[in-house]
Amino acid sequence: MDTSKKFDGRAKVYTAGRPGYPAELIDRLYDRYGFSKDSVIADIGSGTGKFARLLLERGNEVYCVEPNDDMRAAAEDELRVYAGYHSVKGGAENTTLISCSADFVTSAQAFHWFDTDRFRAECRRILKTGGTAVLVWNIRDMRAPVNRELYDLFKAYCPEFKGFGGGIKKDDERIVRFFGGDYERLSFEMPLFYDKERFIARCLSGSYSLKQGDERYDEYIRETERIFDNYARGGRLTIENSTVAYIGKP
Repeated sequence: MDTSKKFDGRAKVYTAGRPGYPAELIDRLYDRYGFSKDSVIADIGSGTGKFARLLLERGNEVYCVEPNDDMRAAAEDELRVYAGYHSVKGGAENTTLISCSADFVTSAQAFHWFDTDRFRAECRRILKTGGTAVLVWNIRDMRAPVNRELYDLFKAYCPEFKGFGGGIKKDDERIVRFFGGDYERLSFEMPLFYDKERFIARCLSGSYSLKQGDERYDEYIRETERIFDNYARGGRLTIENSTVAYIGKP
């Protein structure tokens, strides 16, 4: 099955609802892990360009590889103003990029969709000698009651829900295999703040989420609104979250 099709029609809510990534992470990549304004970066599974934008703002040349037409078109609308932006129709296992062309591979909120071994082989092909890969996720703090209630909501209404972040776990076996067991893990606290409209967009942006016209959609939206109303204060809801990055050579 072509899993990229799961994001068909979700680009608008993805752009509206999905969070970005902390400046501290980007600073760390440039201060300690060899990123520079001259680096050529391949951002794989780039979606609507949330992570790529942070690299483009540093003046980098970034090849945004995304198989889903809707998501890629949304990124093109957002990122075409950056001179270093390149939109590429391709997948994690077949990026279409030239061999030995990238200093770094990045992938934010996407690795769990990839075939680990084939993606590793493709990274080794497109990276220059000594090149590094960075895998990034926003990870919810499941000690927070609102996150546990949202988990239960998606479990109840969304048959394809496997857990937040595609069910990826800390030091997941797939991550260990991708890096051959040799990597560094960074974590940054990044609470997320939503008004009701953006919160609903965030919920609808999941690949697993119901879409308008699906059975029980209206009930699902009512429950989503109820959760917001229950936990929001002054019209703003806080979602406890950390951004986690794994860095190493594939």
